[in-house]
Amino acid sequence: MREALWLDAPARLAARLQPSRSWELAMPRRAADLLVDCLAAHGVDRVFCVPGESYLAVLDALHDSNAIATVICRHESGAGFMAVGDAKLTAKPGVAFVSRGPGATNASIAVHVAEQDAVPLVLFIGQVQRREIGRASFQEVDYARAFAGMAKAVHVVHDPARVPESVARAFGQAQAPTPGPVLIVLPEDMLEEDTDAAVIAPFAVPRAAAGTQADIEEIAALIGKAERPLLMAGGSGIGTPRGRRALLAASEAQHLPVVLTFKRQDYFPNTHRHYAGHLGFKIPKAAVARYLQSDLILAVGTRLTEATTQGFTLPASPVPRQTLVHIHDDPAKIGINYAAAKALVADPVAVLEALAARPPGPAPAKRAAWIEALHAPVAQAMAWTPPADGLLDMGPVVAALAERVAGDAIFVTDAGNFSGWLHRHFPFSGAHVLVGSVGGAMGIGMPAAVAAALRHPGRQVIHLLGDGGALMTGSELATALQYGAKVKTFIANNGSYGTIRMHQELAYRRRVHGTDLKNPDFARWAESFGARGLSIATIAEAPTVVEAALAHDGPVVVDVRTALEHISPFSTIASLRG
Repeated sequence: MREALWLDAPARLAARLQPSRSWELAMPRRAADLLVDCLAAHGVDRVFCVPGESYLAVLDALHDSNAIATVICRHESGAGFMAVGDAKLTAKPGVAFVSRGPGATNASIAVHVAEQDAVPLVLFIGQVQRREIGRASFQEVDYARAFAGMAKAVHVVHDPARVPESVARAFGQAQAPTPGPVLIVLPEDMLEEDTDAAVIAPFAVPRAAAGTQADIEEIAALIGKAERPLLMAGGSGIGTPRGRRALLAASEAQHLPVVLTFKRQDYFPNTHRHYAGHLGFKIPKAAVARYLQSDLILAVGTRLTEATTQGFTLPASPVPRQTLVHIHDDPAKIGINYAAAKALVADPVAVLEALAARPPGPAPAKRAAWIEALHAPVAQAMAWTPPADGLLDMGPVVAALAERVAGDAIFVTDAGNFSGWLHRHFPFSGAHVLVGSVGGAMGIGMPAAVAAALRHPGRQVIHLLGDGGALMTGSELATALQYGAKVKTFIANNGSYGTIRMHQELAYRRRVHGTDLKNPDFARWAESFGARGLSIATIAEAPTVVEAALAHDGPVVVDVRTALEHISPFSTIASLRG
């Protein structure tokens, strides 16, 4: 039967990939083949996976697909992180496949990040046979219970005929109203059953409308009255090219300083006089104090989560000291932690475009001074200067990158203090792209960097990684070599879980426990994979080594032997102990 179905494979494949209405007739095929056809109809061109016996039929179906590339990863967390990274770059659902039990739980970190970061992710999980469900079978997990607090939905497909419907529903749920992770559970015996169900075209993704003219006028009037407004932007499509254009245009038209939310400072040109910085973890208290002087906060696209609001203090929760205008396209994300003066459920990008198109009134006399007061400290701190003690940190690496990378380079950061040098000293142009974990998960770096290089093989992909994260998912360097992903990785090697060490020094001075690391020579480690390995041991070596790394036509790992004393861009261990 299988052989007969594929005697005329190209013609049959072309016919199968045509989305149909659910009542139209289709040829009998395995549920696994139907699933792959549904993915192709939804525009999926790449899936990430670790193979597993519980979805062997899908792997077999992917073997015959000319529409979808299969990227084999070395750990399920890596597969999930690659799908998350790919989704961050495309604004479309990333897709990963993992096997039941251990595979699914290994991938759970990516589900959590997708929820925290509002990233569209569809994770397919193999499951035990239907007759075994509920019997504590080998590697069986109740995924609806296990992922209830993280996933937007969990769909278990018992009937092969429901595959198209489940895929269409999952892709819609993953994208709106707030993007996030959706799981589809596939019992292995179901995948082998034949069905004549037809592929269903993607469901229309619901989108919020632009605000009304009255809404725009009301917001513009509040902006016009404010002497010290602050446009706080992030999420909800603002990182797209259209969103970035709208943000810049609205800022200029309405004379608004812009502060970006965590890991989103690439959305706005950092050298623009309206750039007021970013809202990351442990930013200087002086910066927070400046933002708190605002008399109007226009929060656009952001959910106003704990990281962005500096622990729900900027603005203060539940009743802000400033006038708060909160614009988000998901009604479930407004009115939760804040009593806003105006809470508008609308497309944030469309609202920015409307504000940009509206002729502004005369700005209050003190507005220009306010904009300068916010931008000047950021501009002054952006230029890196060698530390007085001469010890190596990530500063000279970032300074060298700032002078040498392309205008459209993609930066990927793992979680950790080392990324703070990039946030502080790199002048993002508005065309650069920054990919990181808003949810703070270590391990996203290497997988997301590989995904970025595969998605954009013609662009530079610069990856900043800590020595802790390097040995969590760094084995995905093998995936980079296998598929030709030319990632340039710079590992901050200070022999410590540095961020946790910083918290230790703040809370329990000099009582260090559980944060020291003994690391390999990362340059030789990289060479064992087949990548080029380089090292930086002094400040003077940084420019030459960075240039060599960027010039190499292939993946590179640079072991940057940073001093633990420089625990963050804003503090040293000595200063924390003092």
